[in-house]
Amino acid sequence: MKIGFIGLGNLGAPIAENVLQKNPGMFVYNRTVSKAQPLADKGAIICSNVKELATSCDIVFSMVADDAALNHITLGENGIATNLKAGGIHISMSTILPETASQLRTVHQLHNSYYVAAPVMGRPEAARIRKLNFLLSGDPAAAAIAKPLLEDAGAVNVWDFGTETQAANVAKLCSNFLIISAIQAMAESINLAKQSGIDPQVWMNMLTQTLFAAPIYNTYSAFLMKGQFQPAAFSLKLGLKDVNLVLEQAAETNTNMPLGKLLQQQLQECMANGLGDYDWTAIALALK
Repeated sequence: MKIGFIGLGNLGAPIAENVLQKNPGMFVYNRTVSKAQPLADKGAIICSNVKELATSCDIVFSMVADDAALNHITLGENGIATNLKAGGIHISMSTILPETASQLRTVHQLHNSYYVAAPVMGRPEAARIRKLNFLLSGDPAAAAIAKPLLEDAGAVNVWDFGTETQAANVAKLCSNFLIISAIQAMAESINLAKQSGIDPQVWMNMLTQTLFAAPIYNTYSAFLMKGQFQPAAFSLKLGLKDVNLVLEQAAETNTNMPLGKLLQQQLQECMANGLGDYDWTAIALALK
């Protein structure tokens, strides 16, 4: 199988490098061409546009920022769906609305190809050590082909959410909502500990070794304690994008999410204060 990869941002680049290590001669495309050069130095073939890549490939990975970017590379006469080989598979790792995934599945079906949802959980450092978690859903035969390729991409686990293509995207939105909620709760608690005169590091060490012994609390409490908000592994503006998607899905399903609206307000305040390119842990700065 000939494999292509579109989208070489902070997370896409290390994932693409993982795939390339197991699949020499992989085709790559990125809007900013310079970001593809490090992969070309390791044997990847740079394409000048999406159409060129799609017509060359049986499998196309995509890792782009949002629904609009994914629609842009997938739809139209120059997009993945029109140009991917018959029977080909588009594996989308983006965090998007479930409805977008359903629509793109339909478009691919019209062109005799497959769309598989495989949103990823993990930061760039997790990609580099192959400790990512992928959430998978879609056509069973296509998903079965995608699974070992996701293992090539750096999966420590691939979690199957069934045949409804949008299911993995629902799971991803719910997961990201829990992460940003935990970040906000930790930021407030650390601030309260400081203001109340106890050592927040001693307190957090106790928590992360007892009730909250989990990667999210270990990783993000360290960022919050250091006040280390740049460079961003996952930007605050993308965090706001995800919370907006969560609230869109909540409206679509008539789900009440008051905490989601508060988080949206906090993130919007941070954006207004010029923190969009900071790590999303910079939501803590809204408390100051």
